Amino acid sequence: MLIRLAHWFLRIYWFIVRPVTLGVRILMVSQGRVVLVKHSYQDAWFLPGGGVQRRETLEQAIRREAAEECGAVLNQLQFIGIYSNLGEHKSDHVNLFLSTDFTIKEKNDHEIEMVSAFPLDQLPRNTSPGSMRKIIAYTNGSLEATGLW
Repeated sequence: MLIRLAHWFLRIYWFIVRPVTLGVRILMVSQGRVVLVKHSYQDAWFLPGGGVQRRETLEQAIRREAAEECGAVLNQLQFIGIYSNLGEHKSDHVNLFLSTDFTIKEKNDHEIEMVSAFPLDQLPRNTSPGSMRKIIAYTNGSLEATGLW
């Protein structure tokens, strides 16, 4: 409950300040399944990821976020592209990576309610629109052709 309240205040802050942010997301696909996370403060499923910290490279950020959110160790990484998300009153720039070579260990994170791997053609109905677009583009082989998160 407290984390949902904090997220609500953060959205008010974004409305007032209108920040420019930099983030990372990872499309982890193995054996026809994609890994998604469900945050404790939102009702949708998302590709794992988060914000880039000061003095952190994009690669360091995505490796850290994958480890924090779902206990993943990423081996091979491929940079897909950068996408803009202009919702929630901020200018968010999300760097998308792909990994088909990773391992997942058990991880407990207060921010993440659930981690699950779904068949690419059987995603949960409440998958976030941005995550859904990236997964569909990946399955269609047109990932680089999309422009909006």
